Amino acid sequence: MAILDIKYLDVYAVFSILIIFGAIEALGGLYGKNSIRSRNDWYVELVSTFQLFIFIKPIIFLTTTLLLIKLLPQYRNAFSGLTLWASALFVLIGDDLLQYWYHRKAHKWPWLWKLHRPHHSSREMGVLVSYRNAVLYYVLMPNIWWLGMVTYFGLYREMIIALILKQLIVTGAHSEARWDAFLYKYKTLSPLAWVIERFISTPATHFAHHGKSPEDGISNPNGNYSNMFFLWDVIFGTARITRKYPEVYGIPDDPDDSWRSHLYYPFVKSDKTGSEIAV
Repeated sequence: MAILDIKYLDVYAVFSILIIFGAIEALGGLYGKNSIRSRNDWYVELVSTFQLFIFIKPIIFLTTTLLLIKLLPQYRNAFSGLTLWASALFVLIGDDLLQYWYHRKAHKWPWLWKLHRPHHSSREMGVLVSYRNAVLYYVLMPNIWWLGMVTYFGLYREMIIALILKQLIVTGAHSEARWDAFLYKYKTLSPLAWVIERFISTPATHFAHHGKSPEDGISNPNGNYSNMFFLWDVIFGTARITRKYPEVYGIPDDPDDSWRSHLYYPFVKSDKTGSEIAV
């Protein structure tokens, strides 16, 4: 597939997906006068997104390559002859399963939660909510290192396929475009919806993860951890499927920490009394 050899294809694809979903959100009025997104929220989302793509991912890929050249020089491009789509599925499953468990532990381990907490402090959903995490959260994210490793072993084109497919699902699952809503309107589409919502993350299932409290009967902030394949939540017993969207998002007793403490904790701590990231 010659298209996979286009330089920076992953960059073009990722930003095209973000722009398309973002434009749909904007046309739907998400960023208008009724938005509850603060200036601080915009800083968190834009700075985090910029840092991830411009600095963190390239540095992790470079570091992985240098380490493997030192440790396993004989295996560079060793798997480049594998069947494209089979190996792409292998790359994608490895990536998404690692992220599922990492994400799940981020809700269990207090120190890791503090790095993931910015992701849940947003009171509105939207495409850039995908990238609201502390810098250290991304540095430690095992699936980014995994993608660097498979690229070293020669699965570059497979990595591109996996990255684009996952970006499409993850962006769609965070977007207020709510592409899944039409599936729930028509009884004839219910069987299709049943399959889709158990296989991949949808806005309804992922919005539930961002809901403020499970008391609403919809939200599942300590479940629905999946990023691309919702199947992981189904398999590991952390799924809640309601086909509804929470009305309130965010974290309980949010002290509205500054964007700097959100992104650079524990190096920059919050000055807000009672904040989880003040100490």
